Parts: sequence; C-alpha cells; structure tokens
Amino acid sequence: MGILEKISEIEKEISRTQKNKATEYHLGLLKAKLAKYRSQLLEPSKKSEKGEGFDVLKSGDARVALIGFPSVGKSTLLSTLTRTESETAAYEFTTLTCIPGVIDYNGANIQLLDLPGIIEGAAQGKGRGRQVIAVARTADLVLMMLDATKQDVQRQLLEKELESVGIRLNKQKPNIYFKIKKGGGLSFNSTCNLTKIDEKLVQMILHEYKIFNAEVLFREDCNADELIDVICANRVYLPCLYVYNKIDQISIEEVDRIARQPHSVVVSCNMKLNLDYLLETLWEYLALIRVYTKKPGQPPDFADGLILRRGASVEHVCHVIHRNLAEAFKYALVWGTSTKYSPQRVGIAHIMNDEDVIQ
Repeated sequence: MGILEKISEIEKEISRTQKNKATEYHLGLLKAKLAKYRSQLLEPSKKSEKGEGFDVLKSGDARVALIGFPSVGKSTLLSTLTRTESETAAYEFTTLTCIPGVIDYNGANIQLLDLPGIIEGAAQGKGRGRQVIAVARTADLVLMMLDATKQDVQRQLLEKELESVGIRLNKQKPNIYFKIKKGGGLSFNSTCNLTKIDEKLVQMILHEYKIFNAEVLFREDCNADELIDVICANRVYLPCLYVYNKIDQISIEEVDRIARQPHSVVVSCNMKLNLDYLLETLWEYLALIRVYTKKPGQPPDFADGLILRRGASVEHVCHVIHRNLAEAFKYALVWGTSTKYSPQRVGIAHIMNDEDVIQ
C-alpha cells in the first residue's frame, strides 16, 4: 500500500467519523497520521529526479507568487502590470514554466512570478503541482487568481491544495512553545483555559511522532491541527490576496458581493478595470515603506528612496546604506509622521514610518 493510498484511506476515515467528545482522540490521532504521511510525500525521493525545476532567483524588494487554475488570466495580469510578456491564449496550460516579471510601484521593485496553472491533486505532484507549490513557499505574498464567473469552488480547492502541503494563508503561527527533551517524559502546561485539546490528546499525538520526552506550553487556545503544525515545524504562514478576474462577465450585484469579502479584490484584466486599486492593496499587504535620505544642508533625495519593511528601525536604514554605518552611529535627524516634531533627534532603535526623511 503506497503513501497515496494510505492518505486517501485516512481522509475517508476522517470524513466518516462523527465529530463529538467521544471521537476527538481518534480524530486527533488520524490527523497526526495524515500530516506525517503528507510530509513524507513532500520529501524528494532518494533518487535524484531528472527534469528541470523552475525556481527563479529572488530579486527586488519583495516576491509575489501568482497562483490559480489554468485560464483565469494570470499571464494577462503579468503582461499588464509588468513589462514582461507572458504568452496568453484561450486554451488551458498556455504557461508551462515560471515566468518572472517586475512591478515598478512607488519606487519599489516587486517580483511577480507567473506560475503554471494548478489542477486538483497538485499536492500529490499532478501537473507539476509540486514545483509550483515549492516556489509559492518562497514568496512573501500569494496572489490567488480566481475566475469570478465560477463561484467560490476554485478558491476552496486551491486553499485545500495549499493547506495539504503546509502553506497557511492569512493565519498567524500558533502560540505554542514546543521543545523535545532527552528525558523526563512529557511536561504539559497552559497559560489559558483549553477547550479544544487536553493532555491525553497531546500525548497521543506526540506518541504518533515517536516523541516521548518533550515540553509543551500552550499560550492560546489551540486545536489538534495547530499542535501538529508546530510539531512538523515546516509550515509557512503567508498573507494571501484573492483576485477575482473577469468581472465584466457577471452582474454588478455579484461584483459587489465578492468585493466585500475579506482579503478580496475584483479586477478585469482584459478591460484593465481596478488594477490601480490592486497595486495599492498589494503594497499594503507586503507591508513596505519608503524612507528618503538627506545630506546635511541639501534638500531630501526624493528620486531614490530606500524600500524597507513596516516596523523597520533606524538600524535597518543604516544597514541598507552601508554595513559599517551602524557601528559608528551616534544619532539621526528624522522628519515625518514617526516623530513628535520635525526634525527630531532619534536613536538607533527609533521605528520609521512610510515617507519619512532621515539624515
């Protein structure tokens, strides 16, 4: 019995089992087994597989992976937003490899990767799905391209495929402290009231992974799935933006309903509708800020800003300018929204805001 058969057996067993107090231990154990088999499936086989992967060298200030089913308009979006031409046609699987493009927005270079269309069963390696998903794991943001005419079926299928390979969209890492020890059994504690899991279930899940000595501390009310994520330690937590294309083919009421969903943007690539709002939202989700530099006695250099992540301090600015600058740093003058008055003398730990000027 191969891994794929074992996985489908366990999935059937989980769907058959009623969810109640009496079956929670059994379900927890099944989920642990399922996660274990899935991670085995993702590990490359011992024989080196011939054939090209298509990871692209990371460049620019941020990386965005464009994921979606075939023929939803990914290549059209890439060609519209960047100067890169990706082949577009009315048939499925026009794009067969990863095509990188660069969006020049607010002075930042955002790398946009047009990945081949995903099909159902991609996590098991169908249709080069495994390579597509491996590239998505290295991105800073997932841009999920969906067909507005096909309801939410596509979204659920794609989320399921990404979920099964350990990509968690728009979720925070569970606040669980977990450490394997050499001896001393299981030490279990929590700083809050646990309603979804108890010590017995934690012990059973750990035994499934052949872990008998460990320290587990729950800092929030988590369930069995989140504990398994922490034990596996290979999960990636990424922000995701759902982009619904082809809104020129549906009613205005339907467009309104989709646009009001969380993390969603509606666009039409053919008619170039709402693409400026998409770029604004993309900037917001990537949490990028611009910081401008100023030489003493001269006006600020607004032509060439430094692109940093939100929450960056003066120390980060120093590292971007020159790596030895932080060691010789005494103080900086900052103009902008991060200060109480302009200019303000600040230390190395001062947090910068968007469009601040620093000297």
